[in-house]
Amino acid sequence: MSEPTKSNTEAVMSGCPPVPQSIMTARREELNNVELEIFEGNLPDDVQGYIFFVGPVGTVESGGLPFKDGDSFLNGDGMVYRLDFNQKGKVTVKTQIAKPLDYYFDEATKGTNLGFRNHGILRFSLLLGARNELNTAFLPIKFSQDESERLLVTYDAGRPYEINTHTLKVRTPVGSNQEWRPEINLPYLFPPIFSTAHPAFDTYTHEFFAVNYGRSLENFIDTIPSLEEVDKLFPEVRQLWERFKGLEDFVYLIRWDGINPLERWTLVNPDGSPVSIKQTIHQIGVTKDYVVLMDTSFSTGIEQILNNPFPDHKERERILRQLLESPPSPDSIIYIVSRSDLAKGQRPAMNEPEVKVVVRKVVVPLEASHFLVDYDNPDDKITLHICHICAWDVAEWLRTYDFSAYPPHDPVSSPGPGMELNLMDISRLGRYVIDGKSQEEAPVESKVISDRRYTWGPSLYTYLDRLPSSGMTPGKLDNIYWSSFGLWKNLMTQFMCDLFKDYKYQQVPQSNLLSLAEQGIPPCLFRLQTCSMEIADQYPFPPGYMVSSPQFMPRRGNQGSSTDGYITCNVFTPERNEIWIFKADALRQGAICKLYHESLNFAFTLHTAWLQQIGSRLSEYKISLKEDYEDLAKNFQSPPEFEKEIQDLFAKELYPRFERE
Repeated sequence: MSEPTKSNTEAVMSGCPPVPQSIMTARREELNNVELEIFEGNLPDDVQGYIFFVGPVGTVESGGLPFKDGDSFLNGDGMVYRLDFNQKGKVTVKTQIAKPLDYYFDEATKGTNLGFRNHGILRFSLLLGARNELNTAFLPIKFSQDESERLLVTYDAGRPYEINTHTLKVRTPVGSNQEWRPEINLPYLFPPIFSTAHPAFDTYTHEFFAVNYGRSLENFIDTIPSLEEVDKLFPEVRQLWERFKGLEDFVYLIRWDGINPLERWTLVNPDGSPVSIKQTIHQIGVTKDYVVLMDTSFSTGIEQILNNPFPDHKERERILRQLLESPPSPDSIIYIVSRSDLAKGQRPAMNEPEVKVVVRKVVVPLEASHFLVDYDNPDDKITLHICHICAWDVAEWLRTYDFSAYPPHDPVSSPGPGMELNLMDISRLGRYVIDGKSQEEAPVESKVISDRRYTWGPSLYTYLDRLPSSGMTPGKLDNIYWSSFGLWKNLMTQFMCDLFKDYKYQQVPQSNLLSLAEQGIPPCLFRLQTCSMEIADQYPFPPGYMVSSPQFMPRRGNQGSSTDGYITCNVFTPERNEIWIFKADALRQGAICKLYHESLNFAFTLHTAWLQQIGSRLSEYKISLKEDYEDLAKNFQSPPEFEKEIQDLFAKELYPRFERE
């Protein structure tokens, strides 16, 4: 199973192989400690700990992936997967769908006019509010009062939730609804809250950092290239936008000590105006003296609803996509906050007045969705490691009405709608040094590389994020592992060619790009040595294979080396899903162990985490469900035609859960 099949090999000989079908399907059945089959190689004796990964598995309506109507694979409930490497000679897997309260309302209202619907990569109900699908990433945390590490599961469009690492069930959100400001100020039961899928934890000061932000309607409208055409052809869309006309630009930086209510600061520019996020804050970083935010290169939030208001009408969706869609910003906007300014913030749970903090803005050419920072910042020099996913909109996906970029431009029928699309230029990797005290808007030092063999969409990463002996963050990152997307003929659409035809930092001309995709470039797992900015080791996957969710696992006995361990990856072969294990210091040797189980069926999984131990949750921190939703339920305004249905729904789903607390 680890080598290309005959049919796949024939496809390679004639050009780019097809996207593996195994990345197109995901099951929602939950597994309980199923032992994986080691079908090739051997499991090393010094593996240790637990690896977690997460990925969307469709909705309560779809019953899994793919969606019948071609919605994005990035939409869907998050399935948490846990691989147990602490059993000698074997690996078991346990899975659990993350189920906050809105999950149960989604389940109870499916197929009704009250129900939630997919809007791009967001799931939303115009009556109930937004789903928190908890399908993107994790964050290990350990506050000073904790005996062992805890784990948060995250999503860009919702509060983080802590999960029980033993049962995998969600236990509590971080912060109450009162402590998070919704983007839409309407009386929803589930207010749309936008945060970051990558909050940060300082292992030295035991502080958690996150953001809470919103975008104004004017902010969104400014990005529309054909506003007059929209008004002319779709007057009802403008009426929908009017529903959200009270939207405002705001950004809060949040800090939490694991015990007390959240503390936050309102971020403003030097002129006192609010910081305005044009896309999303997918990731933040923390150094010893600074917090780093980035306006990252894809859009989530209310824009997904405004761009796709008619999810059941594909022809209208197609026309609106042409009129509304604009490419992500080709530059990365970075905001620097000095931690010395974070003396005492506002505690919204206590109705305290807002506290403002001035940010410093830095502009880096080339867009990005992920970056990492060195914790140490000697002489106030902040080091950023950025992956530039050039000319790639990861919030876009293959639609039922997409046409191939290749003559005669037939409709794209394979691999099937819902899949991510190709990037439209080669990706680049950058290391930047920013002077934290300077007011200059440019880095003081930069080095950017690309490699036409390996750096095609390196969107997911892993590294030694905690020293095994102490659990502390390394002061400096010297090796980062990236998995790349590759280049695929069947994912090259005319829409993406048109969207990025004027990309200002184009390195590989589109004509060359089309030729490269026609032959195909396979995905790759590679190690970037950050000091030299060289790709020091790599493993290109067989043609027709895809890879995701790399995770570094320190070897038992690791003394702090960033290459002394193993890398696990989720691999999509032409027939099935597999787990591959590589030696972290010898990627080019290929996988030393491959695992599989027929019941383990996941689609495009995302981020990961490693914990040395798991256990039942001991922390006393817990947001009361009754206190969190009682006021929202009281203020919820039921349209008269749905009043009885809403009352029945609350009686069935909301109030019994209050009583079971």
